[in-house]
Amino acid sequence: MNKQSGIHYLREHREAGSSQPVPVEVTRIRDTVVAGLGDLLQGAFDAVDDSLFELANNARSNNEQNRYFEAMREIRIKRKGVERHFQNTVAQFFANPPYTGPVQEETLSRQANADSLALVGNDDLEEQVALNAMITKAKAHFQGPLLQLQTRFSQVYDGATDESPVNPMAPEHLCSAFTEAIQALEIQIRERLILLKQFDRYVVSNLGMLLDEANRILIQAGVIPNFRYHGKSGQQHSAAKGQSTAESTKSATGSDEGRQDGGAGSNAVFEQIHQLLARQRANAGVPSRQHDPDIRVIGGSELVSLLASLPFSTQAGSEHNLSAGEPITIDLREAVQQILAQANTRDGKKPALKEMDEDLINLVSMLFEFILDDYNLSAPVQVLISRLQIPILKVVIKDKSFFSKTTHPARKLLNALARAGIGWSNSDEKTRDKLYDKIHGIVQRILSEFDGDIALFEALNDEFEEFLARENRKASLVEQRTRESERGRIKSQKAQELVDRVIKERVARYRLPEPTYNILINGWSRVMFLAYLRDDVEHRWQESVKVVDDLIWCLHPHQEDAERDQWVRVVPGLLKSLRAGLEEVSYNATKLDDTMSQLKHELAEAFRASSSMEFPEPPLATEDEQEDDVRNKAELQPEDAAIAEFMAQIDGIEIGNWVEFRLVNGASFRCKLSAIIEEADCFVFVNRMGLKVIEKNRVELAHEMRRGRMTLLEQGAFIDRALDAVVGSLRSKTA
Repeated sequence: MNKQSGIHYLREHREAGSSQPVPVEVTRIRDTVVAGLGDLLQGAFDAVDDSLFELANNARSNNEQNRYFEAMREIRIKRKGVERHFQNTVAQFFANPPYTGPVQEETLSRQANADSLALVGNDDLEEQVALNAMITKAKAHFQGPLLQLQTRFSQVYDGATDESPVNPMAPEHLCSAFTEAIQALEIQIRERLILLKQFDRYVVSNLGMLLDEANRILIQAGVIPNFRYHGKSGQQHSAAKGQSTAESTKSATGSDEGRQDGGAGSNAVFEQIHQLLARQRANAGVPSRQHDPDIRVIGGSELVSLLASLPFSTQAGSEHNLSAGEPITIDLREAVQQILAQANTRDGKKPALKEMDEDLINLVSMLFEFILDDYNLSAPVQVLISRLQIPILKVVIKDKSFFSKTTHPARKLLNALARAGIGWSNSDEKTRDKLYDKIHGIVQRILSEFDGDIALFEALNDEFEEFLARENRKASLVEQRTRESERGRIKSQKAQELVDRVIKERVARYRLPEPTYNILINGWSRVMFLAYLRDDVEHRWQESVKVVDDLIWCLHPHQEDAERDQWVRVVPGLLKSLRAGLEEVSYNATKLDDTMSQLKHELAEAFRASSSMEFPEPPLATEDEQEDDVRNKAELQPEDAAIAEFMAQIDGIEIGNWVEFRLVNGASFRCKLSAIIEEADCFVFVNRMGLKVIEKNRVELAHEMRRGRMTLLEQGAFIDRALDAVVGSLRSKTA
């Protein structure tokens, strides 16, 4: 990150200031946060290593592969140093906290405006855009806890004021510490962006628990225990002053629509794409139209009014079933050119778009090209969203912050629709599904009601989120019952298999008397089964196995005096344990006394016997059993090189991730990982309603993935993925 970085000021701030003693209330927070961030950062680095290995494995050339391996080596060597630098810098924030209020926002705005963006290199611009997006998302997501923490920290630190609040845990400060720490890594921009992506995923996205803990510690210390916005004096603001404070706070936390992503820098993503497209035009030798005397450039309100004549739907008779057929494709460039040709040109000049507006249209076209190719988007939702091309075009022409503001109403709604519909399968019955009806109705309302007012998207998103909350509560209850039922069933199955195996192994070694054999097989096995199920609480499993071992040992004649003395000590307790266990499982209650009498007789005979118990030869396995054993070993030995990489991918699946299975007949279905039952190596998947659809073990899943019959679905924000794809495509074309 060069000098123009929007967060570079933090380093200057620390160098200019002097370290102050950390307030006693903050010491505990500092230690907790530094340790917690260290743990989260380790997860991020592990994910980076996995990502680079996967890229190297899928590289198209030896040079590309070597590049990724070199990056892996560089990061592995310097990782510990980066982690220490990051943690030390964060700790220093608590000793000398940077300001977090409007002054900082103005600094960021000045450093990230359009003019300065033109002065930085493309790599630096990409990094800055990624950082701005990361910070903006975190500030929007954790707005409440951040505001509370900022207010409380500003009470604790002597140098803080209402006009210059402080928060050592502000996302921009943590991102600054990380970017400063990774300067030591000699890696290229792509690897650096991977680092930032994983830092966002593993660290920034999990700040909530650390923010909550920090607020809790300060509340315990008596710092604004009942949060209402207070000034430094601790006095409640008047209504008028409170309003002013609220506005100031809104600006500082990034909730104001006009400044949400750093003021003038809120369009940084589009500025980057605009530069890439301009480079394309320059490479193609396309002259600028700004100073062409034969062209009248149309833009601004004139363009908006012209776009109002664009029809929302290009297919007649689609009003009733918008998801019928295939996703629609609209040539937005051609559609705009047609209405442009109708523009009034009394001066005889040829009408043309501003290059920036043309870039906006091209960008929307590229976005929807990605949407129509995105396998992660379920087919019905893909068709529905494809019908929103013209409304979204009208949105971005009026407000291009759509590309940079993760909280833009239209962007939020598209992301919510895609996220909610990820579990849809082609086989689902659309006409009977509440979710489909809701998404279908939202698209219909946009097509019929949108008149340029973005508030419609905000209202629809709020309505949709409320709907999802209700439906998710129902599905969560069903899923919880499904998960508990499967855990119980699988644990019972495993318990029975283990009991059968333990008894079979021991019985196979000796030829036991018939009554003893029946007690173990038909009675004590039930005792062992219950003991295994209760072992988490009562720890009775090993005791139940010991009873079996003691019984067999006591039935074995002993000649040595010490062994015979031990026999005399063991048998009374053994008989007591056997009776108590058999009574608990109601084993042949009417004949239990006779059974125990027979057992005592057998034990006495064994005590008096002089010959040893017979040791039969273990039976030879049949050919079928041998084949089954070979097959099982093959299934249970996953370290085969052919599936090793797939096993690693399976290990990376998390609870809540969606996948798609394809059957042999070509049909497919989508489901969500609901539970991983470690003791049985069992992965349980459910549908959108929380009902179980399939269960497989780790090796089976790896084989399914290897055969192309299981696909992991992307879980990230839909529009973010689309923008990443567009930027990546443009970079490759302009490289």
